[in-house]
Amino acid sequence: MSTEAINKPVFRDLQADDADPEITEISSLCFNCGEDGMTRLLLTKIPFYKEIILMSFECEHCGFKNNEVQSGDKIQEKGALIRVSITSTRDLNRQVIKSDYATVKIPEIEFEIPPQSKRGEITTIEGILSRCIAGLEQDQPVRKALDSDSAEKIEAFIQVLIDTKKCEKPFTIVIDDPSGNSFVENLNAPLVDPALTTTQYERNKEQNHLVGIFEEELKEIKEEEETEADDNDASPDTLADEVLHFGTNCPSCNAPCETNMKLTSIPYFKEVIIMATSCDACGHRTNEVKSGSGINEKGVKITLRITDLIDLSRDVLKSETCSMSIPELDFEVGAGTLGGKFTTLEGLLVAVKDQLTGHNPLMCGDSATSTLKERMENFNQKLDDIICGKSFGIRIILDDPAGNSYLQNVYAPEVDPEMEIVYYERTFEDNEELGLNDMKLENYDENE
Repeated sequence: MSTEAINKPVFRDLQADDADPEITEISSLCFNCGEDGMTRLLLTKIPFYKEIILMSFECEHCGFKNNEVQSGDKIQEKGALIRVSITSTRDLNRQVIKSDYATVKIPEIEFEIPPQSKRGEITTIEGILSRCIAGLEQDQPVRKALDSDSAEKIEAFIQVLIDTKKCEKPFTIVIDDPSGNSFVENLNAPLVDPALTTTQYERNKEQNHLVGIFEEELKEIKEEEETEADDNDASPDTLADEVLHFGTNCPSCNAPCETNMKLTSIPYFKEVIIMATSCDACGHRTNEVKSGSGINEKGVKITLRITDLIDLSRDVLKSETCSMSIPELDFEVGAGTLGGKFTTLEGLLVAVKDQLTGHNPLMCGDSATSTLKERMENFNQKLDDIICGKSFGIRIILDDPAGNSYLQNVYAPEVDPEMEIVYYERTFEDNEELGLNDMKLENYDENE
């Protein structure tokens, strides 16, 4: 197989005039007549949405045809729990991306849509309610003939859903997605939406099984990695001078590529692990930073006031648990949004802009409203002014409960007059987010 074929993206952009769509043909059994038919597979991407697998079956013997669409989304490292407070008809128009694995709940009326009961879709809050009402009404005539009592109860609940859809009373909709691939529109984007909260969490065993991840496989992979580590017999001293290489898939196009990893030490801070990936197929580049020393005893909050163009050249380490805010723009980036990054302050702001304009499925493309596009243009202009050094006096705040984030002090070892560093005790919610509340650090070998 040629290098060019290997480096091609697995999921390519959806294009009507693609001369070579790379359709895979597989001989398959026809369940209608028992003869062999032909299944055609096309792996493609819907812009600003996700990867999908298009499947088409046709039997030349009996003429039977069948088409199907399956999600090709990768499973995120953590699940997502999205909670939205609905108080007006405007909230009902929020756009929603719901994956196959998402559970939708409305606690006020004890209503739940289980995972995998419906295919993933792009819809709105109102659309979710409308589809549920239509699904319950579909078989009502049959129910009334066979079981009138059940039909009456369902009819009463349909009316509850109709009243909920009218938004006569405030209610809450909760989307629990172990795959982490569901989204709900932020009506105040790019500002913080007080009615919308998104929390990332570690999946349990049942949720891993739901999305197709099994501990036995993970255990085997871990054992293989430990065996390779023992064979290499690499010590911290040798790792500090060596760049490690390992194969992976591109996070953008899923083509095979290589990730480089190196252990390095940041002056006046600590050791960190830097991982960088560059894809030859689509040109996508990414870097990620992991702390090499675990979670600190206290959280850290770093505030920098930008007073000079040189401030944008400061080195910055933003860990996965660190949130970032710009009070003057009323803007906040939650923890985990940008992942771990080791870059400059300018690079971090550019990454924020790219994340808002190029990777958010509800702020780009045809789904975005004209009002949102105008608001995003105004915000991007203000962000560009900061990046280009045209706007000073702006404060950048990094808040990391794990204490693993760093911003360069250009006056080191002296105190930086424009930077304030505050160490604080974590709250119960901070520890819950970091998974510390479930850890038993003493007498853990004893049964309680």
